[in-house]
Amino acid sequence: MAAPLRLKSFSGCVLLQSSYCGQLVRYRCRIRSGERTASTASRHARDTGTLPWEGVVGLEVHAQINSVSKLFSSSEVKFAAAPNSTVSFFDASLPGTLPVLNKRCIEAAVMTGLALNCKINKKSLFDRKHYFYADLPAGYQITQQRLPIAVNGLLTYRYQVGPKWSDMITKCVRIIQVQLEQDSGKSLHDDSNRQTLIDLNRAGIGLMEIVMEPDMTCGVEAAAAVRELQLILQALGTSLANMSEGQLRVDANISVHRPGEPYGVRTEVKNINSARFLAKAIDYEIQRQTKILNDGGTILNETRSFDYKLGATIPMRDKEGKQDYRFMPEPNLPPLILYDNKTLPNNVDTDQVINIDLIKERLPELPSVTRERLVEQYGILPEHSFILVNEDGLKDFFEAVVKMTRVDPKKIIGWVIKEFLGYLRQENLTVKQSLVSDHALAELLTLQENKVISSSIAKQVFQELCKGGNESPAQIVKEKHLGLMDRGQTEEICQKIVDEHTEAVAAIQKGNLKVMNKLIGLVQKTSKGRADPVLVKAILEEKVLS
Repeated sequence: MAAPLRLKSFSGCVLLQSSYCGQLVRYRCRIRSGERTASTASRHARDTGTLPWEGVVGLEVHAQINSVSKLFSSSEVKFAAAPNSTVSFFDASLPGTLPVLNKRCIEAAVMTGLALNCKINKKSLFDRKHYFYADLPAGYQITQQRLPIAVNGLLTYRYQVGPKWSDMITKCVRIIQVQLEQDSGKSLHDDSNRQTLIDLNRAGIGLMEIVMEPDMTCGVEAAAAVRELQLILQALGTSLANMSEGQLRVDANISVHRPGEPYGVRTEVKNINSARFLAKAIDYEIQRQTKILNDGGTILNETRSFDYKLGATIPMRDKEGKQDYRFMPEPNLPPLILYDNKTLPNNVDTDQVINIDLIKERLPELPSVTRERLVEQYGILPEHSFILVNEDGLKDFFEAVVKMTRVDPKKIIGWVIKEFLGYLRQENLTVKQSLVSDHALAELLTLQENKVISSSIAKQVFQELCKGGNESPAQIVKEKHLGLMDRGQTEEICQKIVDEHTEAVAAIQKGNLKVMNKLIGLVQKTSKGRADPVLVKAILEEKVLS
């Protein structure tokens, strides 16, 4: 199967854009965080005697399982493969083909459920969910609707509602269930030739659908919850969770209501593949629904998509209900039976069964535990540990630098957070793309610690490292003659500054010690940063105050 399947194109959608402001959404997020500030919404509530509208957000997250083969076939899972090149007879729904369950996918779902504090069902069932799209050749999806593999979990996440660390709050979202299901194919729309092409490479890939209760109120919360989930999946290795490659996709169910009243009619925004777009889509949808209700309109129960160019959600179709999917038991798959140490049969081949307790023992360190360990092990601040864990690859970079130098980790974290991360964000790079290696930063900090260079020179050398090249920090210092001056050279410059600034010297001698910083700065400027600040201060105090 090498060539894409060709179908006639479908009619387009009507675009909808709104200019309604976001004050109301931000107000609700602030109230939930305990911030007592006045806002447009609070003034409206006071004047009209009605409570402001509140967003209600629930999520359905589809995480692609990190597995060599698909959920029910031996076809290879490979990103960006040639169209229809990794498709088995079962994936294409040829008559007479049967599903064979992938053990790795079951283990991944159990591990994920345990990490999300779920109850693992020792017996779970598979169902057929019927819908008719061209990228689903069987006309149904195999999923777990009646009895999923894991239920009743809890995800704890943190997000910041202001510029200070004290503005960081902790919340929990309840996990309804974690279920296994197969992915569909992909439709590729060719507008120029008015046709739709179907690529079935993705058809049958194993997914974990993680369904969350509507416990969130705005886009910032939802994005934070998804980011924490993404970190957990990556730590477990159960999903690579790369949103840009479609390995983590989010459907957001959004409605608004007044506190204390029943939830409103919800809309579903499908297939969001970016945490930033997720926050924007949710906040836009809350604003759109609020405006409609304030204008006396009604909300339609519909499925929408997010157009990132417009910054708006657009309608796709009416929302299907459970009755539309015509769920039925999957006749070709028996119940999935799991075991623990108490129920494991005697003389059983352990390679042929799933032992929940054994998987629990093998759980790796989760992000929340990692943050606590970093604070305890290195004495860094909680906000620094949060940044290290949440930025891809930054924790490993930091710990690598710590291992390669004897510099205090508290000094290292300042460089990593301020200088290194600042450089990455300025250049829009990831840690893996950085031109500054962990070895180079460790060497640079060692040079500063050993007083070979000053702190200002260290920053100059860092800027040189950011430009690329093969020179090490030591080579840059040597080639550009950036090493610290000896005491004799430093004393000579200090004496010159004292002689040229008699008024400042007199002020210091009269008790205005703050002026000493001016003299130190002048010495550093004259020496072009090559003078040791500690030595400079000692020499100036000796010459001025003695």
